[in-house]
Amino acid sequence: MRYGLIAGNGKFPFLVIEGARRAGAEMAVAAIREETDPAIERVADKLTWVGIGQLGRMIRFFKREGVENAIMAGQVKHVQIFSGALPDVRMLKMLISLPRRNTDALIGGVAAELAREGIELIDSTYFLQDHLPKEGVLTRRAPDERERGDIAYGLEVAREIARLDLGQTIVVRARACVAVEAMEGTDATVRRAGQLARGRLTVVKVAKPGQDMRFDVPVVGVPTVETMAEAGATCLCVTAGKTLLFDREEMLGLADRRRIAVVAAPSA
Repeated sequence: MRYGLIAGNGKFPFLVIEGARRAGAEMAVAAIREETDPAIERVADKLTWVGIGQLGRMIRFFKREGVENAIMAGQVKHVQIFSGALPDVRMLKMLISLPRRNTDALIGGVAAELAREGIELIDSTYFLQDHLPKEGVLTRRAPDERERGDIAYGLEVAREIARLDLGQTIVVRARACVAVEAMEGTDATVRRAGQLARGRLTVVKVAKPGQDMRFDVPVVGVPTVETMAEAGATCLCVTAGKTLLFDREEMLGLADRRRIAVVAAPSA
């Protein structure tokens, strides 16, 4: 069976291709011109480039390639959707039909259009189950009492923010919310927190309640830890079983060297 991949930015699409290859599956890749790393051309079995608004072109490509199951991997920055990119007719009709244009609605609309053509959008971690952490402390250093208090407070706030589909990350200090993620992404949120209240920060990144694993799955990696270190953050909490850890060994090794505690908490 040939799978389809809707590739956004970052390493996620590359990891999906690697995982599919290990499983003996072929991947037809629809790379988003405004987002995807051009290096994907060297690893994809089949590939076409599409613009951010070219939903019809993407669907036609998948149909030609015999795709019945597709995976969405890699961030597409929300601001791109509002950047003035000209949507094709299919995308325009989908956008007009949406009651709102938050993440769930936009990507859910794409999933519905794929389904109309007999293409099912499946779990984005389908080929990456070994990248999902189990509950518990992941680094040599466990969170101290102060950090545990910030995690408890942060989880309560972050889960509510995620439920509202505003973002997945908050930054806490002394049980007070320093920064909340919106469209800017996790790293930018952490940097902003470091500018507002440098040092002794705890970063909490959660899956949404009832997280749809087909899209918008939380991701952390080496850049996350590097940004935290620059901002003076000392602890990271993610959702067990629903957060992808990219370059896990390298990421946790860097966290150990920076004395940053990383813990996976149970989902709400």
